[in-house]
Amino acid sequence: MPNQRLSSRKFLMALLSVVLPVYLIFSLLSRAFPAGLPKPTSVSMTASNRSLVPLEAHIMSKCPDARDCLRNLVVPAMEQVVNKVNFTLSFIGSVDEDNSIQCMHGPGECLGDMLSLCAIDLHPDDPVIYLGFSNCLISSYAQIPSRDLVESCALEHGIAFEHLNGCISEEGKGLDLLMASVQRSQAAGVKRSCTVRVNNKTWCVRDGGEWKDCPGGSDVKSLVEEVDRLYQM
Repeated sequence: MPNQRLSSRKFLMALLSVVLPVYLIFSLLSRAFPAGLPKPTSVSMTASNRSLVPLEAHIMSKCPDARDCLRNLVVPAMEQVVNKVNFTLSFIGSVDEDNSIQCMHGPGECLGDMLSLCAIDLHPDDPVIYLGFSNCLISSYAQIPSRDLVESCALEHGIAFEHLNGCISEEGKGLDLLMASVQRSQAAGVKRSCTVRVNNKTWCVRDGGEWKDCPGGSDVKSLVEEVDRLYQM
């Protein structure tokens, strides 16, 4: 599919005015967490003097491979190692010389990427919340950036919709977060969604509906064992 350019804030704001009007403020009394994913305890209690293992997933929000990668590898692994890793969710795109951002599946994908990054920015120390929210969105990737989908995922994972909306607005930081995330993936040389990296090295790639370049294994057990090994070093 040809790349489509997100060339300006004006274009993105026009899209936002259609799909995400500011009309609802949630009053959240409790947080909902994905089944099985434990809420992380403090680093001082879990890591002791050990260093957390860098674990990173590079994705595109409207990509079926990203859906499969999160659902079948990243989230199940995080259920077991959430207190042993420094987890980063990064997004893949390109930045032109005029600082415009291109997303492979169009401006709707850029918006989906921004929503996940805003969730991270709102809850930086709680992957239970932001990874759960991102997984919820990407599980229905074809619907991104549907208002109903965003509201449902935000409510399910305890994120105030008005805070997300403020982050992706023209006055918010969403585009800056996306720029930094895309540049991070570029610096790492990552171009395929989904690419999982452990300790700053590629562990496995999900691309074209297949697992590729996975010398250590594409299953949850192998990834968890590798994180455990590095954590004990």
